[in-house]
Amino acid sequence: MVARRASPRGRRNWRWLAAAFVVASAPASAQTWPSRPITMVVAFPAGGYADNFARIVGDRLAARLGQSIVIENRGGAGGNIGAGNVAHAAADGYTLLVTTASIAVNETYYKTKSYATSDLRSIAIPAGGAESLSVGAADSAKTLADLVRDTKPFDYASPGVGTSSHVAAAYFFKALAKIAPVHVPFQGGAPAVNAVIGGHVRVLVGTLPGYAAQWHAGTLRGLALASEARQAEFPDVPTYTESGYPLVAETWVGVFAPAKVDDVVAAKLNAVINEIVREPATEAKLKTFSMQTRVRDLPQTEAYFRSEIAKWGKMVEAIGISVE
Repeated sequence: MVARRASPRGRRNWRWLAAAFVVASAPASAQTWPSRPITMVVAFPAGGYADNFARIVGDRLAARLGQSIVIENRGGAGGNIGAGNVAHAAADGYTLLVTTASIAVNETYYKTKSYATSDLRSIAIPAGGAESLSVGAADSAKTLADLVRDTKPFDYASPGVGTSSHVAAAYFFKALAKIAPVHVPFQGGAPAVNAVIGGHVRVLVGTLPGYAAQWHAGTLRGLALASEARQAEFPDVPTYTESGYPLVAETWVGVFAPAKVDDVVAAKLNAVINEIVREPATEAKLKTFSMQTRVRDLPQTEAYFRSEIAKWGKMVEAIGISVE
């Protein structure tokens, strides 16, 4: 007997019935959520990558849910302070975390912290930017191969020790290229950019959204992107894989909730956030920060998050860094 594949309309009906069953069996508090303002705790300072995402998406989330969204920046410890705050908050859907791939890095990099990733539930990971490698405009290296073949010692600037940018770059240099440049960490991306543009450090590593403006202006030359394919915004910049080094590393930004948040609330948040990033106006705003958007349902989001923890953990262990 050959099973018939359900028609698209039939599949939509089954999804609707399943969602209706979940809502009908949910606690009254979940069915009426949200009935008051929601706080989005951003695990990094104002004006940064995660903060920009939170304010763009939070504004649309407020309009769609009919409740105010309060943005609260709690930076520090590589994102661990904000993450710990949300991990131990009430699991009622009124306290959310906005953080980056740092949370996946930190699971291995930090030996002790106030929370575990199992204390959080991944709601949506809808935007991100590839890690990149750049040199100054006047640098002799025109390609990644030129840089790797250079026998002269050189250094590279990163936004800080233990950041995803540092981890991805150190993994590339040590595990893939088999060279050992000197790491020069800075307190954030801006001073790292200035050091390379000023000729004080040769190479810059970091997430593309942080340096796209300098690539456009020609003050930095992009040599490689750790993306699966070339970016439409910079079609002339090859991927690491094209250059012979299989490295895909993205610093994404996502929304998390305390682990025990109700399934109904989690599903509604995931659906609404996905709808928001599909909006042409929202997508255009995120692209001004060179963020690439994508949508995943709840199971796909959780699977992706777990795969990211494993991937970044492998890189952290390969380069041999940790903090107690």
